Amino acid sequence: MATDQLLAASVYTFSLGRVGSSVGAVIGLVGVIIAWRALTRPARRPGAVPAIVAGVVSLVLGGLVAATAGGGLGTGNGLGGAYVALVVGLLATALGGRALSRARAAARRTG
Repeated sequence: MATDQLLAASVYTFSLGRVGSSVGAVIGLVGVIIAWRALTRPARRPGAVPAIVAGVVSLVLGGLVAATAGGGLGTGNGLGGAYVALVVGLLATALGGRALSRARAAARRTG
């Protein structure tokens, strides 16, 4: 094999970018689940703030991996997972914000 050829990471290799984007995506997914549960039962499930925090953490990790990835998609640098973490983090933040505004409105109505 020539030394001037670029080597992509194998499927089983976990680079730092892959790990970071995977952790970000999982944290974002947990945030989406918490926000969804807070939206369905706002009186008994105060989970809006943890969902927003998880969404922001997911956005930061995804953005960090996307900014520092050396290659494009499919090179093993975690760029695809970073994009997933960004989307899931944005969704968790938006749903958490909606749950927080709904909980505050319900608190104002009840006194």
